[in-house]
Amino acid sequence: MAASREAVPAQSRRERSAQVRTLFSEIAPRYDLLNHVLSLNVDRRWRRRAVAELGWERDPAGTYLDACAGTFDLSLELARQPGFRGRVVGADFAFPMLAQGLPKTRGRPVWPLCGDAQRLPFPDGCFAGATVGFGVRNLSELGGGLRELRRVLAPGARLVVLEFTTPPGRILRAAYLLYFNHLLPRIGRVVSGHRWAYTYLPESVKGFPGPEGLAGLMAEAGFEAVEWSLLTGGIAAVHSGSVGPSRPVPAS
Repeated sequence: MAASREAVPAQSRRERSAQVRTLFSEIAPRYDLLNHVLSLNVDRRWRRRAVAELGWERDPAGTYLDACAGTFDLSLELARQPGFRGRVVGADFAFPMLAQGLPKTRGRPVWPLCGDAQRLPFPDGCFAGATVGFGVRNLSELGGGLRELRRVLAPGARLVVLEFTTPPGRILRAAYLLYFNHLLPRIGRVVSGHRWAYTYLPESVKGFPGPEGLAGLMAEAGFEAVEWSLLTGGIAAVHSGSVGPSRPVPAS
């Protein structure tokens, strides 16, 4: 599955990026409400777990990257941690998402940046750690995006990826697929007013590598000690990986 994704022609990747940018730009005004309602607020707990995996205590005054930041929920989860004295760069290529979340960042050390996670405007090794919350499945070239995240991380830094997946248990999987494929698109369509945004969500999860596949791609991108855990019975998964001492980014 990962290989076929990387083999997509450049024009198709550009079209996919444009589609994703348009989609999230259009649903930005209702994005936060829908996130919390459709996940029954469990997404807040997932973000706390992701920040706990980051190991920011190693460098509490460092600069951290939140890629595909959306409206800054994950950025703010890190910025609010007791003892955190650094700053968080929240990057997203859909400007309306950043604009929607900007009021939430007032008084917090969160710096917004409109930029593509696959072409980050930063020098090598400049971040003490990075997070991506529900964003890597939207990258048009997953392997390239992971290598780019690896490039901007300093030796010893960690990447934490929070993403949807499909529960392995038969009963929970059946209930989840019923909700995800049928109820969620209808609720999302009514609340957001967008005809296809919440049809895209289950389709993007179906076409995404499972936890083992994503862990393998992270290792191929140069991350070490890659680990992952299922959350809430396997509805989501949190992955983490570290940057070794002064190791070059693998060639694409």
